[in-house]
Amino acid sequence: MTCFSTLSELARSFFSLWALTLCLLCIFAAVLSVTQRRLRFAALSALPFVCSYFLWQVVFDIHMFGVSERSAAASRMLAGLPLLYWTAAMILLTVITVTILIRTVYYGKRCITPTAVKLCLDQMPCGVCCWYDNGRVLFSNDCMNRLCVRLTASPLLNGNHFREKAPDGIMDVDGRVWRFQCRNILFDGEKLHEMIASDITDEYAETQALKEEYAELSRMKQKLQAYSLNIEETVRRQEILQAKVNIHDEMNRLMLSTMAADKEDAQALDKIFSMWEQNALLLCMQADESSDKKAVNRINELAQALGICLSRRSELPPALTEKQRDLFLTAAQEAVINAAKHAQAGNMEISFTETEAEVCCLFENDGTMPPEGFGFTGGLKNLTLLAEEYGASVSAEAGETFRLTLTFVKE
Repeated sequence: MTCFSTLSELARSFFSLWALTLCLLCIFAAVLSVTQRRLRFAALSALPFVCSYFLWQVVFDIHMFGVSERSAAASRMLAGLPLLYWTAAMILLTVITVTILIRTVYYGKRCITPTAVKLCLDQMPCGVCCWYDNGRVLFSNDCMNRLCVRLTASPLLNGNHFREKAPDGIMDVDGRVWRFQCRNILFDGEKLHEMIASDITDEYAETQALKEEYAELSRMKQKLQAYSLNIEETVRRQEILQAKVNIHDEMNRLMLSTMAADKEDAQALDKIFSMWEQNALLLCMQADESSDKKAVNRINELAQALGICLSRRSELPPALTEKQRDLFLTAAQEAVINAAKHAQAGNMEISFTETEAEVCCLFENDGTMPPEGFGFTGGLKNLTLLAEEYGASVSAEAGETFRLTLTFVKE
């Protein structure tokens, strides 16, 4: 049989390359097993590596020194073996090495490994990062690394420093809106800090659009409410006008009936007079509904009863709405009561100031201020709350005279 030592240099070089390739494959399988946290499988890869390396060293020794005394005894002994034994050994080592490598690669594709977790995290659209209390980063994905570079202009090396630059909340990074959230977790009994950065650009834009639409709907609602109030006011005025027309027609009919009635028929005359009386009552009621003179008269009577001389520089501005006029009359009544109750005033003057934006109603009395001063309590407090409901404001100023101002904003 042919001995291995009798092979040509080219043939021995082939076996040397074969053994070296097996060594490299064993090293790759061992490193891959370590990254998969399979230390026992990595130790198993060391067995074919040692054998392959030993055979490669024997071939290298024979190539350098031949089978002379300068070569090692083990090299001379193995060189004398038949070629069939060398080929069988190399084939066996190849089968073992390839099997270990295939099992390692298959495990990495089928099972959850740290490499698979890292690959999955890098493919996520959100940023993930965990670090210890001292700031040392345990892991972070590519998205969080890019965000850190954008925010701090440096790589993610310290989690605590990055947290200072990216606190909890919403931030704009390169035209995208990100929400940063941080929490504390326990891992293997040790406290860790976890930060997650979520891209909410689309949601944020939709939220802003919804806010704008909500504001527009609120404005439309206010306009519809005002329009509804105008409709009610128009209907009320139309009903009043129709009532006036009916009363006018009834008065004409009564006048014609009176002129045509028989003066000698007492029963007919009594019926006509009864109808005149009913129409007169309707006219009085209509007059009370169409003006605020009755309320003004009540205020004048109240001021006269309290011994206050009430005067007005001008008439009520026509720019005020009906509800604003009612609020003015309420404020006037409260001003008269306070002037008599707290200031012992003898005179009160009501004046109006109108601009393009607002109408100011001023109530000024010559009373004396109490030692404890004044405050918005009781009636003034209720008046202030009522004014806020109508979009008006109430203010007071004490000096030589006491001045109460009611301000209406024009619509």
